[in-house]
Order: sequence, then C-alpha cells, then structure tokens
Amino acid sequence: MVDVSDEPGEPALEEVFYPTERVPFVEWQQFSGAKPTVVLTGVTTLLAFVTGMSNLSQPTVTVDGPLTAVVTVPAGFTQFAGVLFAFVLGLVTVGLQRRKRLAWRVAMLVLPTLALLPLATLQTTDVPLLVLLVLTVPSLVWNREAFDQSVDLSPLQIAALAAMVGVGLYGVVGAYALRNQFLELDTWSDAVYYVIVTIATVGYGDITPATMQARWFSLSIILFGTGAFTVAVGALVGPLIESRMATAFGIMTAAELTLFEDHVVVLGYGDVTASLLKELGAETDVVVVTDDPDTAAAITSDDVSVLTEDPTDEDVLMDASVDTARGVVVGSNDDAKDVLAVIAAKNVAPNVRVVAAATEEKHVDKFDSVGADEVINPRTIGGRLLGQSVLGESASLSDTDGIGPERSTGRESGNTGN
Repeated sequence: MVDVSDEPGEPALEEVFYPTERVPFVEWQQFSGAKPTVVLTGVTTLLAFVTGMSNLSQPTVTVDGPLTAVVTVPAGFTQFAGVLFAFVLGLVTVGLQRRKRLAWRVAMLVLPTLALLPLATLQTTDVPLLVLLVLTVPSLVWNREAFDQSVDLSPLQIAALAAMVGVGLYGVVGAYALRNQFLELDTWSDAVYYVIVTIATVGYGDITPATMQARWFSLSIILFGTGAFTVAVGALVGPLIESRMATAFGIMTAAELTLFEDHVVVLGYGDVTASLLKELGAETDVVVVTDDPDTAAAITSDDVSVLTEDPTDEDVLMDASVDTARGVVVGSNDDAKDVLAVIAAKNVAPNVRVVAAATEEKHVDKFDSVGADEVINPRTIGGRLLGQSVLGESASLSDTDGIGPERSTGRESGNTGN
C-alpha cells in the first residue's frame, strides 16, 4: 500500500512551484498590486457618491476650505461634484478591472480633480474622501504598467458610438441654428438640454417648437436619437451580458482574467489534470486553458477559472496572465500539442516556471529542448510506485525523486510578475 504520510522530502507540487532557491515575496504585492488599486478606486467611487449625496441633502454648502484662497469654487460645483464624479469613476473602475490603459488615464485625470471637492469645503464628511484619494492616486502611478490593455471595439460598436455622437451634434447644432423657431431656446446650453430631454423622450415642455420646420426637426431627433441609442446599448451592453452568462456556466472571458497574479496556469486538460487541481486546492488561483468546450463545461469547481481557447496561442496565454503567474503546468494527453504549449508559454514569459507532463517517456527530451523547466512522466512514476508497493516496500512520492526532477533542465527559474 502506498504510504503518503508526511515524511522528509517535499511533495512533488511544492518542489515544482516552491524550489529551494526561490523565495517568493508575494505579501507586499497583495497589498500594492493591481487588484488593490482597483479596489481602492472602487471604494473611492462609493465614498464620492456618499459624500455627494451628503452635500446634496444640505440646503447650502460652505465653501471655506484652503483651496478657496487660491481659486474661486462655485457652490453649485461642490453640491453636485461628488455624485457626478462617482458615475464617471464607476465606469473607470470597470475599465481598470479589465486593465484598460484608457481607464487609467481617465482615472489620473478625474481623481486629482475630485480632490478639489474636499479641499474646497473641508467638511468633516469630506476628510475620508481626501485621505482615500491620497492613497489611490499613488497606487495608480505605482501600478501604471499593469494597465496596458488597449480598448478593442468591434466595427458595430464603433459605428454605434459614432451614430450617437453624430445625432448629438446634429441635434445641438440644428436646434441652435433654428433657435428663433423655438420658444425659450436661446443659448448653446439650451440646445444641449433640449436634445438630451428629446432623445430621452422626457419632454418637460419648457422648450417647444413654434413652427412646422422646428417640429419636423424635433421629430427627426426623436427617431434618429432613440434608434442610435438602442443600437449602442445592444452593441456595448450585449457583450457584457454574454460574458456574465459564460461566467455563470463556469467559463471565463479573457477580460475577466487580466488581474490574476501569482496563480497557476494549466494548459490543456488530460488524465492528470483532475488530481492536479485537487492537489492545488482552494488556496491557489488556477486558470485552465482548453480548447474543448465539453471539457470546459465539465469543470465545475468554483476555485478554477476556465478559458475556452487554444492553449498553444500566445495571445491566449497573454490573456491568461502567464507573465504574472506563479507557474505553468502543461499536461494534456497530446505530447506534440504540449510541446507547442511550452514554446508559447516561454515566448510570452521567458522566466515563468513551466512544468510539463510527458505522456510518453521518449518525448521527455523534446520537452527539455523547448524550454520546460521540469518534465515529469506520470506513467513512469506510477510504475515505480506500483513496483515498490508489490514488493512490500514502503513507497511515497519522495521515493520517485529520480524520475521527475532528474529531467530538470537546471534553469534558474523566476517569475517576472513577482
């Protein structure tokens, strides 16, 4: 019977991901990395909303903070700024969660501007917001390299946004040009207000068309505006709904994996994968990349994220954040495909630790030659354990050190992300 008791000698998985020459310093990263930065931005958004609602509930807001000695701050700005900035920061937080560079740039513009609010009022309720801003902005600067993803829009999404902007410009310019044919429409701000309430089909009645030409123009704004808005909602919100539905079935999208750090990436799904996932346990974030939809749907563990893509595609490995992973395991039942997966992983992150499970003993050297840091042949290990057990010898994983680790390339492995 196989003896798996705690004896001297580390288990195979600890030898793979915690080699003695490597001392992982992940504690600081847990408090200063990209994930905490996104959380800080989200908390700032919530606090800005609460502060804004507090100011709105007051009849008047006293503007006597230190900023007023330098700049004149309108009282109306202090009352509405918190809520308005909160809505903008809500979108920014979603963008930061997906590591979008544009979201980072907007955050670096909006957050310092939001600091004007507590500096202008310096009320007791504004102090926590100021303190949080002091923490959030440096964190964004420190992790600026983590937010490097470009905004990729489909042609339909670009067309929808262009239509919205086009209808808005058409309505504002046209309304201002026909201002003499409207009641109570005199300025550009009146034109913007009229277009927004018309597209929203609110129609307060304070600005009304006085001629037939103005009525036809208003009707065109309603038709074009509601049409463009409907198409834009479908094009922009539709992919988000699909993403959430995929997540509900246990399948992650690339955007949802961008903030993973110090995790383990499993490329392919083979005979040893189930036991591997069980051994890694709930304390380790695991991403499985497989191109088999049936296999992806069969992985029901809440602790495992699944990306249904080609594990040999370098773009897919970048989406799985291989560059910030603790290690990569390549272990499908196809050695040829696994060799390509090792090459792809090393191309994306040359210093990441890659462990390969060779199905055939004759292919072990091939994995070595393409850069695998460790090559293990599960069948050979199993055969040796069976042999030791049938002879009545006590067998454990530590007795197989000559099988897996002897194929080590001897490379100095590290993690670029940590």
